[in-house]
Amino acid sequence: MSDEITLCLESMKEEMQNAFLYLEKELDKIRAGKANVKMLDTVKVDYYGTPTPIAQVASLSTPDPKQIVIQPWEKSMIGPIEKAILAANLGFNPQNNGEVVRVIVPALTEERRKELVKKVKQESEQAKISIRNIRRKTNDEVKKLKDGGVPEDETKKAETSIQKTTDEFIAKVDQFYGFKEKEIMTI
Repeated sequence: MSDEITLCLESMKEEMQNAFLYLEKELDKIRAGKANVKMLDTVKVDYYGTPTPIAQVASLSTPDPKQIVIQPWEKSMIGPIEKAILAANLGFNPQNNGEVVRVIVPALTEERRKELVKKVKQESEQAKISIRNIRRKTNDEVKKLKDGGVPEDETKKAETSIQKTTDEFIAKVDQFYGFKEKEIMTI
């Protein structure tokens, strides 16, 4: 295959991988009934007037599946950490004992589990749409190369490769969706 086509295919694969990684990152934020420190990734603590990610002012751990323990590096940060978790509106009620902040992760109701599965499905569909858009864009680039003098048999091989790669990434998204759905619905 020509260098231009190889470059197009590599670029497409990288973009599709990025779309999949974005999906993974988004679905990691959706809690499945188990405590996960990533649940607090969006929380910003007022650190001397600067909104700072919670992971930069404290160490986070999950000693058991139902709680997150936040150990601030400065004791004066316990109040602002509690306030930030409440302000983030994640449905958590932080408790502190003067040393650490504990976040108890409540069990999910059946209704809430179904809502989360719907959200996971929406995110998965968005990822598939992104992957298909990348396929369309890459096919257009290959057609331009064909018009620019690249042999037709090479462009046909490229189109076949594009479809194969697209199918692989769509299957990865479906597999990840199935895994996440099972994780959410398992009590």
